[in-house]
Amino acid sequence: MRNYQTILILKPDLDEPNVDQSLEKISALIQKHGGEVLKIERWGKKRLAYKVKKSKFGYYLNIYHSGETSHMSELEKDIQLYDLVIKYLIIRLSDKDFERVMSKQEETAKGVAGEEKKSGDSAPQVAAGEEKKSGDSAPAVAADKKEDKAN
Repeated sequence: MRNYQTILILKPDLDEPNVDQSLEKISALIQKHGGEVLKIERWGKKRLAYKVKKSKFGYYLNIYHSGETSHMSELEKDIQLYDLVIKYLIIRLSDKDFERVMSKQEETAKGVAGEEKKSGDSAPQVAAGEEKKSGDSAPAVAADKKEDKAN
């Protein structure tokens, strides 16, 4: 089985429950054609570069899935017939790209878990290598920029 990335633009007038239903239907289409949904990213409502089917905006979805190459043309036909999709693109990912995407997902999951642990702290966090400075921090930032230009 190969790995794919599908980017969909849905009609902009959909609310969250309708987007959820559309996502479930598209996931069902992928599974119907022997695929498996691996990761879903909701990019939200964005302005389009040009009008598509009389719409200036669209709701973007990014779906990573696996499936057989022979079934992708059937999946494309089903997506074309789904009336809430105004534009779509299916890309076959190389193994290297797929590993990068999945490792990024693991990193963000670890980052979220780390943030939840830190959320109990009331003191502001200081990045590694930075010192707490008293007073106005703007002059310190300007001094750092001057040092960078000198080097």
